[in-house]
This record gives sequence, C-alpha cells and structure tokens, in this order.
Amino acid sequence: MSLHVVVVIVGYNNAGDISRCADALEKSTYRDFEIVICENSGDAGFAALQSAIPTVLSGGQPVKLIKAPSNGGYASGINIAISASQGAAAWWILNPDTEPSPGAMTALIERMSQGFDAVGSPIHFPTGEIQSFGGVWLSWYAKAVAIGHGSPAGTKPNSARVEQMQNFLMGSSMFVSRKFADVTGPMAEYFFLYCEEVEWCLRGISRGMCLGFAPDAVVVHHQGTSTGYTRSLRTRSCRAVYLDERNKMLLTWDRFPARMPVAAVLALFRLVGRYGRAGAFAQVACGMAGWFLGLCGQSGIPRWARKGSG
Repeated sequence: MSLHVVVVIVGYNNAGDISRCADALEKSTYRDFEIVICENSGDAGFAALQSAIPTVLSGGQPVKLIKAPSNGGYASGINIAISASQGAAAWWILNPDTEPSPGAMTALIERMSQGFDAVGSPIHFPTGEIQSFGGVWLSWYAKAVAIGHGSPAGTKPNSARVEQMQNFLMGSSMFVSRKFADVTGPMAEYFFLYCEEVEWCLRGISRGMCLGFAPDAVVVHHQGTSTGYTRSLRTRSCRAVYLDERNKMLLTWDRFPARMPVAAVLALFRLVGRYGRAGAFAQVACGMAGWFLGLCGQSGIPRWARKGSG
C-alpha cells in the first residue's frame, strides 16, 4: 500500500533532538514522506532549527520548518503542522526526542491498511527496556497506564492483546489516517502539554475510530529531554508534574464528568503517596496545585509559558 505520509514533529529549543530524529527518518525503508516541524520556542529556537536541519533529506524527502506565532503548547503545534500539510494521506506524529527504526513507517502503513484508523508503536527506552506498547486510560482513577512498561529488552508484545486493551496511543508515536483526523477533529489545545493524545484517541473511539498496533514499528524514546518529564520522580520538572496532574482532572471533566468525585480523590492520594514516598516534596506541592486548578476547571497556557515566544 502506497500513501504519502507527513511526519509531524513539534519542537521547543531542542534542535539536537530533532536532528537525531531526522537522521533516523532518513534511513527509513519507506520513501514517500516529508517532514513538517513546528517550532514553539520563538526566534532563537527557530534559528537553531534552521541551522541544524536540512531542507531536503538525502532521499529527496522535503523538510518544512514552521515557526509558531506563539507557544500554544504541544497540541497547538501539531494542529498547525497538520493544517500546513493537507496533501497528506496520513500523519506520523513523533516526539522530537525519538528515533524510529528503519522499517517502522512501513510496518505502521501495513497495519493501518488492515482496517485501522490510527496505529501505535512499541516504544523503547534507549536501554531497550520497554516504555510502552500502548496506553490504557483508567477513568475511575484518572490514570494512564502504559502496557508493558518496564518489561526487559527483547520482550515481544502480544499484539492482539494490546489492541484489545488500548484506548489511546502513546503520544511519542501516533500514526493517524486522514479519516481519523477528519472524523475526530483537531487535538484539544487547552491541555497545553500532557493528556492531549489521550483525549484525542478517546474522542476518536467515541466517533467510531479503531486503534491498531504495529509490533515491528519500533521507536526509541529519549524521554523528557525538552519537557523535564524524567523517569526519576525526584528530578522530574515541577512544571511537568503540575501540568500532568492538572490535565488529568481536565480530561476527567471533559470525558467522564460523572466519575470526577471518585477520580479526583484517588488521583490526589496517588500523587501524594507516589511522590511523597520518593521524597519528592517539591513535586508533591506542584502536583497538588495543578490537581486543584484542574479540579476547578482552569485550563490553557500557564503564565510561565506565555513569554519568550514569537
């Protein structure tokens, strides 16, 4: 099956990460694609990106750079890139700090051709350990669970079980068809960062979209290089924790409002217990602030993110 794919990457002062991702894409066995990169950090970040990324890959695939008018967040950058590439038959949304394997795009296309509207990948840490085979949103707990997380390198996924379990694709690698984008609509920008891919997939499923999984579409993820969402709880960015906890509440209000009384309490207990046990007390405080504001319905761009763009 041949179709024109647009690879979408949203950057924020991480030209080095994006250059590494572009180098990996240059080795792709599937050749009918182009790359569209939306830089959210403003003039300096965009200039660095222009210096680091070629306008055409060695295989002839064009690379288009877009400077966002302001830092509207991750979903905003994706929406800008998709709107600027309406000739696509499908979009492959990749985190800037990823390295897809050479055969990943081919595997994603083949799985999509078997009756799926959007397809996910096995996501590995650089060590080979599994980050995720797919995502499950537990609405009563306001909690995202990564299928296979922490499994040792070399673990083979049960693809049928992943497709049975998952109700969202991991945002680090989401392969979506034009049908999915048209039926589901754009990503919700009020999250700014985190949970937007969960809401997008849940919305798509509610409108009849079907999520698949391509076991051979391996993607390595160098997690948190731009967002600060590290594996260590004690070193995790307080801003990342704040947004993560806030957006869990916003997502619950959006998709499962009747479950909020239970989900909010369970999310708070989990936040305090998880970070508290790790001695990450600053993260507890930031997370509680985000949880409370999300519970109050406060969404959109945080004050600290409104400067330095444009």
